[in-house]
Amino acid sequence: MESHAAVTDVELGLDTFGDITAEPDGALRSGARTLRDLLEQGVLADEVGVDFLGVGEHHRDDYAVSAPEVVLGAIAARTTRMRLGSAVTVLSSDDPIRVFQRFSTVDALSSGRAEVILGRGSFTESFPLFGYDLADYEELFSDKLALFAELRTGRPVSWSGSTRGPLQAQTVYPELENPPLPTWIAVGGSPESVVRAASYGLPLMLAIIGGDPLRFQPYVDLYHRALREMDKSPLPVGVHSPGHVADTDAQAREELWPHYREYVGRIGRERGWPPPTRIEFERSTGPGGSLYVGSPETVAAKIASTVRALGLSRFDLKYSHGTLGHAELMRSIELYGTQVIPRVRELLLSVGSG
Repeated sequence: MESHAAVTDVELGLDTFGDITAEPDGALRSGARTLRDLLEQGVLADEVGVDFLGVGEHHRDDYAVSAPEVVLGAIAARTTRMRLGSAVTVLSSDDPIRVFQRFSTVDALSSGRAEVILGRGSFTESFPLFGYDLADYEELFSDKLALFAELRTGRPVSWSGSTRGPLQAQTVYPELENPPLPTWIAVGGSPESVVRAASYGLPLMLAIIGGDPLRFQPYVDLYHRALREMDKSPLPVGVHSPGHVADTDAQAREELWPHYREYVGRIGRERGWPPPTRIEFERSTGPGGSLYVGSPETVAAKIASTVRALGLSRFDLKYSHGTLGHAELMRSIELYGTQVIPRVRELLLSVGSG
């Protein structure tokens, strides 16, 4: 395995989909309340030293965020240092020009802290909602990505494709103060998508939500090999994975399990998967699993191990899970920023200097 980044320089971020959370008595909070809670979570993340906050886009009743850039703009106005982005922007069912305009606006409001993570998304509700045909799934993403790759440069765009009319020397406003707009490509495990990210010269974000993270090593190697063969400079690789931090391992597992069971169970019922079991959950929280759940020391050790093994430049912990409560999320963010992040850096430094 080859590393193209000093792992001691890794950025450590958080991601959320704005999951609808529960009150202590089990009643669900409203979407509006969940959005206000998310603003509070973003402010805390900035205060405790988190490097990046990614906000996802969904169009269904178990998530509150359908317009991530609006949420990011609100967080930008109340933070000073943390980078802000999507997790992910479903480009296939959006207008690349409007996506660029919204993120260039967030970039201005945040004094240059915006970035975009583009993907096709694992949910498809946005396609019928915005009038797109799922039969055009691949063509829509390919065509719109080609346009966005031009837009992010900040230069006037001349472009033609199959899904919209052409542009001729078109400047798009508001203009970026410091182009290009940082843009990642999110990949769930398709070699073709890995090569496509390399072909556009864009950093790769791997969504690892099941199995051993080390099984993604061939994708990392493929990405670096593709960059070399295309005569492109080395670029960052990041990982997005779910997790939860509490004061002890047992507390973290007990807090998360009932919400994880319901959250994964609902998606499983929609997609024909068997319901999750406690045995599988415990296995996923272990050293070879994709859930980063436990005390600060446990989570830090697991993150450091993944960063070293895959040569990562970014690790984002998806900290929201179904109806897991706001108080638990705030505590998880606090522990992640004040204890997990410093400990990961210590562990990476000790190995790097050894």
